[in-house]
Amino acid sequence: MARMRGVMAGFGVLCCLGGCGSSGAATAGAPAGDPVRVLREAADALVAAGSSKATTSLEMATGGTRVTIRGEGVYDYRRRLGRLKVMLPQDPAGGTVRRPITELLAPGALFMKNRGAGVPADKWVRVDTGTLSDGNLVTGGATDPYAAAEVLRGTRSAAFVGRTEVAGAKVRHYRGTADLRQASRVASGTNRESLGAAATGFATARVPFDVYLDDDGRIRKLRHRFSFVNGRQEEPVAVASTTLLYDFGVPADVRLPHGDDIYAGRIAEE
Repeated sequence: MARMRGVMAGFGVLCCLGGCGSSGAATAGAPAGDPVRVLREAADALVAAGSSKATTSLEMATGGTRVTIRGEGVYDYRRRLGRLKVMLPQDPAGGTVRRPITELLAPGALFMKNRGAGVPADKWVRVDTGTLSDGNLVTGGATDPYAAAEVLRGTRSAAFVGRTEVAGAKVRHYRGTADLRQASRVASGTNRESLGAAATGFATARVPFDVYLDDDGRIRKLRHRFSFVNGRQEEPVAVASTTLLYDFGVPADVRLPHGDDIYAGRIAEE
């Protein structure tokens, strides 16, 4: 997890830190269709939608300490490009206000601006997500929305919980468990390698989740629970990643930085 620690150090997260099984019980009003099949196809519904706005929340907890990182932005599911503004938690002493980090999500790469740790303010840091042992599900302080959806391609068990609402939209709530190894075998080419890395990099390849789909089968809310060992201690770090998707079809003009805008120097750990 050395590479992940190096990237996460820029957020000041690890320095702050020192299976939900499915029910087989029938639920009244359950929709037709096998829940496992429905969830494995949820990522396809996002591609059909084209784009959306997204908000993210990444909660990390270990040893009684909890840190939350929040983000918001847009995502283009057809081009696999996204832009998020990631808000960092205040330092434990409360004396430092950290600037938000702008992140660009792209196939095989994560670009970060305002990375800190000696990086010039006008430069981007590029991270090859294929080298990250968490598949960039945790490193960036936010889970790539499409990668989050493709985790569901590895759904092994799932059950319909009930009907409810998310941000005013009527949705169907499902609960289940996905396997990252299975997801990596059937994911799109852009996520196959990263999900495969996460399958071996996390403490377990099993990922409990809760997901809420609208009447068009689009994900409105998705909550994963990951677990990894950060290399500094034996106790696993519990991570809860929540993604909210809304305003489908919104313009999502994401432009990647030019080569001369990418910082090529050494990145210090904060």
